[in-house]
Amino acid sequence: MCHLPTLPKTHHFCPSQLSLDPLGPEWDCPLGSKDLEEEEGPWGGGSGLPPPDCFPGSWRHDVGLDCKGSLEGAEARAWTVYYYSLLQSCLQQAGLPETQDRSQVPRTGCPGAEVTLCVLGSPSTFLSVLLEGGVQSPGNMLLCLSPTWLTKVPAPGQPGEAVLLVSKAVSFHPGGLTFLDDFVPPRRATYFLAGLGLGPGRGREAAELARDLTCPTGASAELARLLEDRLLTRRLLAQHGGAAVPATLAFTYKPPALLRGGEASPGLRLVELSGKEDQQTLVKEEVGAFLHSGALADALQVAVKLSGWRWRGRQAMRVYPRVELGTVVDTVLALLEKLEEEESVLVEAVCPPARLPFPGSAPPGPELAVRICAVVCRTQGDRPLLSKVVCSVGREDRPLRHQSSLPQTLEVALARCGLGETGQVAVVRRRVKAAAEAALAAVLALEAGLSAEQRGGRRARTDFLGVDFALTVEGRALTPVALELNSGLCLEACGALEGLWAAQRPRSAAEDAAAAPLVETMLRRSAHCLMEGKQLLLIGAGGVSKKFVWEAARDYGLKLHLVESDPNHFASQLVQTFIHFDVTEHRRDEENARLLAELVRARGLQLDGCFSYWDDCLVLTALLCRELGLPCSPPAAMRLAKQKSCTQLHLLRCHGPPWPAPSLHAVPCCPLETEADVEKAVHQVPLPGVMKLEFGAGAVGVRLVEDAPQCHEHFSRIARDLQGEADHPGIGLGWGHAMLLMEFIEGTEHDVDLVLFGGRLLAAFVSDNGPTRLPGFTETAACMPTGLAPEQEAQLVQAAFRCCLGCGLLDGVFNVELKLTGAGPKLIEINPRMGGFYLRDWILELYGVDLLLTAAMVACGLRPALPARPRARGHLVGVMCLVSQHLQVLSSTASRETLQALHDQGLLRLNWLEEVLVPGEYEEPYCSVACAGSSLAEARLRLLGLCQGLGIDGPHYPVAHFLSHFK
Repeated sequence: MCHLPTLPKTHHFCPSQLSLDPLGPEWDCPLGSKDLEEEEGPWGGGSGLPPPDCFPGSWRHDVGLDCKGSLEGAEARAWTVYYYSLLQSCLQQAGLPETQDRSQVPRTGCPGAEVTLCVLGSPSTFLSVLLEGGVQSPGNMLLCLSPTWLTKVPAPGQPGEAVLLVSKAVSFHPGGLTFLDDFVPPRRATYFLAGLGLGPGRGREAAELARDLTCPTGASAELARLLEDRLLTRRLLAQHGGAAVPATLAFTYKPPALLRGGEASPGLRLVELSGKEDQQTLVKEEVGAFLHSGALADALQVAVKLSGWRWRGRQAMRVYPRVELGTVVDTVLALLEKLEEEESVLVEAVCPPARLPFPGSAPPGPELAVRICAVVCRTQGDRPLLSKVVCSVGREDRPLRHQSSLPQTLEVALARCGLGETGQVAVVRRRVKAAAEAALAAVLALEAGLSAEQRGGRRARTDFLGVDFALTVEGRALTPVALELNSGLCLEACGALEGLWAAQRPRSAAEDAAAAPLVETMLRRSAHCLMEGKQLLLIGAGGVSKKFVWEAARDYGLKLHLVESDPNHFASQLVQTFIHFDVTEHRRDEENARLLAELVRARGLQLDGCFSYWDDCLVLTALLCRELGLPCSPPAAMRLAKQKSCTQLHLLRCHGPPWPAPSLHAVPCCPLETEADVEKAVHQVPLPGVMKLEFGAGAVGVRLVEDAPQCHEHFSRIARDLQGEADHPGIGLGWGHAMLLMEFIEGTEHDVDLVLFGGRLLAAFVSDNGPTRLPGFTETAACMPTGLAPEQEAQLVQAAFRCCLGCGLLDGVFNVELKLTGAGPKLIEINPRMGGFYLRDWILELYGVDLLLTAAMVACGLRPALPARPRARGHLVGVMCLVSQHLQVLSSTASRETLQALHDQGLLRLNWLEEVLVPGEYEEPYCSVACAGSSLAEARLRLLGLCQGLGIDGPHYPVAHFLSHFK
């Protein structure tokens, strides 16, 4: 809450900044002359031609805007040309190249084999979405300038639903490049976002195109109608709390079902009318009571307006002094005559604008008013996230509306109105963020209770929202008051703000596009659409740490067929097909791959892909994919990455070009199979060194050795204790117990999780590890995102990428462990599968990217739909619990039940890694506990306090020391 030192009382009010409605002493829209079937604006379906020659600039006009097989009339064609010129004008003002017409050479390909994000609407409204989508999904972000460029066809096997096909569009690419393309055959949309309007023209066509699609849609006419009903949304916000709204009295005639009944909302009085006539007595009583009620607080004026989808965009409204009861009553009665079913007349408080004190004396001239507009987006897990705040500043005695005022940042706008203190501005931003996210949360809660028909289709959702706020004072605190919800207007204002920098310089991280979270949601929902129903063969079920796979597969609609050695594995009951097959004897992987291929064919499985996330099964999976003709990295590359000494020795020979070469990151080592190899190795590898299993996992058997006797001792111990799979299942002993000795590298340890497709790096996520517990190397702590400087982070990503390419890993999700030394990154090992332990969970939480789904997409030969510049939504810091160190604690203060309860309450993030509390010499972590925070320091302090309270921290397990790297 932002407290002001002095807030002088004033009787001057500016209603204009409190609403987007027209204002003035007279009606802007005569009450008796509104033709509801002729709403202005081409997407609203009005009549008439667009204004001629309204876009100054130079670009080609002889481009192929006609869509073969879908002819437009003269008027529709004129609007298509208008929007093409508008697009060129927007690109020109942003310093971007003119659209290139390549429609004469149609783009071909499988119509349903890639992400296709389709937008139908005004280029100026959606330009930021289109440009951001062009960066994050090159060539797959499409703008349709006419509904005739799109076609709906019945979806096979899905009665009542349709597939949306794109025949023509403007495609967006990195660098702001755009192309006018034809598609033969038409491309199947995997996400659709339309600018919706009212009326018989393009608005209705867009609404019909968006209805009942098989692909996800980010808006629908049905949902738009709900958001445009100011009474409904105001009641929704009032009931859910979190966003203040103006005190309101509503008269409604035959209200919609969503407004009937329900609990009363603070500051909102709803009066249901049985008819529109002879209501004088009731209206006078209700208005009189409202004008004298405490709900109006200090407001000296009220606004009277109409509410309902029909009145969208051209609302009649008038402002009166609170004391003019008769005039307010007469206006309400006049408006009641215009009502139809499910519409309302609102009488609402005009919130006094905040008077922001200037240092010294107030500036000369009229007082300034500020309106705040916030864009908030749905993110992973249906959680709202504020994307951007943009403001307008103007004279308080004149209307202040979208598209008629210069967009500004919150800091600049408040400073111009007299509030420049950084801490106070930060408080206002936090309150706007909380209110905007609460508004979208309320909308999402409403949608969750609607049927598919009420939403406009099974996959229709509201993926972003604009919230307009007035900044007023409650008590002595600046408070944002939510006036209305919209979509395109706020998004367009944010795009205009971003355009201030477009032609001059690259934007900084603080200027990230408002559309970035929306595009990430579009990509994520597209991926779900593409993968639904895909048939995947999974090799190896894994242990308790992989239980998330089965729930995720169900949510994504994946059809899994499992090959597993354990006939009693719980996952055998959770898949489409279970094939019991011993996959632990890896010396027979070539033969086993052929046998499994025969089993797959015998069962008639029609597979889209085959993959594994289990270390033991990676080479077998690559061999089986080769047998079945399915996408995968080559078996030779998998073998190279799987055997640790081979990885290092191979990369040491990769000197380039290109440069820097992978050899810069490789570490000297020697393979060890006999005692004689050990003796030879200690003279070749500088000591101290690290001894580990060639095919090991989970840091089992890894040890720091300082001299030759320790090398011989550890080699003998491993040869005695870990001879086969039965001695420690799941760590690779089916490959044997050969070891290697490698040089010990000083530096901080990091994980880089990569997504590669066709040898191209699509995404990378870097995490930091705390100091390991020597002489073993069991992981202790981790944080994400990395706290490294951007240059160091980039060094790690490129080192991991080059090492994967050097081994021949071209397609897949890979986990690369490195150390950052004074001379740059050095490779520890490559895990040619998605990261283990907590990594998938953390990346999903922070970035909204599911590595499991990503790996499945690559396995199906589909380019994953991933954000090009993923932004973390916060910070996570975690610590491992070990049975050898925490047996007593894990049986008491930090019991399984206690930790699970804290996780369910959102107080910690928990990942179970083992099922039983059994100590052993060669142990793996039992679980990971983590805390979230808006900053690394906040998450770190929360975790330290939690570990101290639960007893995880102690003299023999100093959590503060393990977290000391994270500063």
